[in-house]
Amino acid sequence: MQTASPREPKRLLRLDGFRRRAATLVELLVTFGVIGMLTGLLLPAVQMARESGRRMQCEHHLHQIGLGLMNYHDHHRKLPPGCLEWRPFRGPAHRKNFAWSSFLLPFIDQPSLHQSIRFDLPFDHPANRPARLTNLAIYRCPSVPAKPKDEGFSDYGGLYGQRISTRTATDNGCLVYDQAFDFADLSDGLNDTMMVSEDSEGPDSQWINGSNVFEQSGGVNDPRAWRGDNEIRSRHPGGAVAVFGSANVRFLSNSVSRDVLAAWITRAGGEVVEAP
Repeated sequence: MQTASPREPKRLLRLDGFRRRAATLVELLVTFGVIGMLTGLLLPAVQMARESGRRMQCEHHLHQIGLGLMNYHDHHRKLPPGCLEWRPFRGPAHRKNFAWSSFLLPFIDQPSLHQSIRFDLPFDHPANRPARLTNLAIYRCPSVPAKPKDEGFSDYGGLYGQRISTRTATDNGCLVYDQAFDFADLSDGLNDTMMVSEDSEGPDSQWINGSNVFEQSGGVNDPRAWRGDNEIRSRHPGGAVAVFGSANVRFLSNSVSRDVLAAWITRAGGEVVEAP
């Protein structure tokens, strides 16, 4: 009778050949360096893509504003005044000072807001406070950071005129104080007459406030322009967006000729403009 052999002890696998090799400090530094380099290459591209999307949205807003102006003209046979009962600085408080952009509300899908405004009272009367503090996306550029207490803010201003090539009559634009023009008055042509442009960071920048029209004195995003004045300014790299009489939107380069810019702003200057 064969006796059972004692159980053999389990063999232990030798793991010497399978040990994980720890990464050296040099290898870690190289890895982090590659990751940092890739991040540095990709981040500007991502930021550029985001800005491109924001600029497209800004252009869409101004196109809708341009269509609103055309529909307003079709309905009233005139454009809205740039400002109704303009009130100068420290002027009489009873002056209403309503902006073109407040009259445009029924034509940009805001009829209820338009009906809530007491146009028989000044824009800053307490009865108009709820409307005055209402934010409207169509009047905001997505590239401009939101600020605290900027209710009713607008990043777009109406073109009162230009004093680039003239110093005498600067109310040579389309949206001026207490006047309403029809398309026949725009003898330079709708396609070459600017109506509204970006005016980010302007001092008078509420969509209901009639001081939200301005005369252009320099180039686009001109660093020499006084910061306390309304001018064509934007947060887009390289230029600003504007809409013309036929609702066509253009991106105005910072390098656009001042003479061309002045000619685009006037409604009846008779200039011959070759678009860059």
